[in-house]
Amino acid sequence: MDIDYLYKKYSQKKNEIESRISEFDKLKKMRGNKLLPELVFCICAANSSAKAAYAAQKGLEKTNLINSEDARAISKILLESKVRFHNNKAKYIVSARKKLFEQNMLKKYLQEHTDDEIGLRNRLADEVDGIGLKEAGHFMRNTGLGFEVAILDRHILNNLHKYGAIEQMPKSLGRKTYFEIEEKMIKFSQKAKIPMAHLDLLFWSEQTGRIFK
Repeated sequence: MDIDYLYKKYSQKKNEIESRISEFDKLKKMRGNKLLPELVFCICAANSSAKAAYAAQKGLEKTNLINSEDARAISKILLESKVRFHNNKAKYIVSARKKLFEQNMLKKYLQEHTDDEIGLRNRLADEVDGIGLKEAGHFMRNTGLGFEVAILDRHILNNLHKYGAIEQMPKSLGRKTYFEIEEKMIKFSQKAKIPMAHLDLLFWSEQTGRIFK
C-alpha cells in the first residue's frame, strides 16, 4: 500500500487523533493511583479485546475493587468482562498496583529514566509481573509518559505488513524481534511523517473502525 494513501487517511483523522493524544497527555500530570485504571486496562487488554479490557476497568472502578488485594474478587469481574486469563491477570493487577503505586516504584523509574522512553518501557517490562514490552508501552502512551515506543499488537503488525514496513508477519514476538520491528516502525513513522503515537491510533482505527486507546 502507498504511503501517500496512508497520509491521506491520517489527514482525515488527524484532528480526532490529536484530541485523543491530548487526553492521554493530561494524565501525565497525575500521579499515584489516578494512573491505576489505565494500568488495569493495559494488563487486561493483553490477549483480550479492548472492549473486554475497558469493561473490566470500569467494573473494578464501579465496585471499588480496583484498589483491593482480593485477587479472587477481581478475577470474577475480569471473567464477567470476558477478559482472558482472568485469574493470572487479577494477581498481576494486585501485584503491579502495590509495586508501582504503594511502593512508589513508578516514581523511582520516572526519575531514573528522564527523557528515556525506551529505558522506562524496558524497566517496566522487566520488573513488573504481568507487563511485557507491549503492555508497558501501552500504559506509557495512555498516561502520557511515552509517545515514541511501539505497541505491537496484531492490529499494528497487520498494518505494518500491509504498508510494507515489515516483510512478513512474525511467527512469534520475542524480545529481539520486538526491538527489530519497533525500529522498523520508527523508521516508517519518520518516512510517512506521522508521529509514532498517531500512527498507532491510525492503524488501530483502520482495523477496528474507531480511535480508542
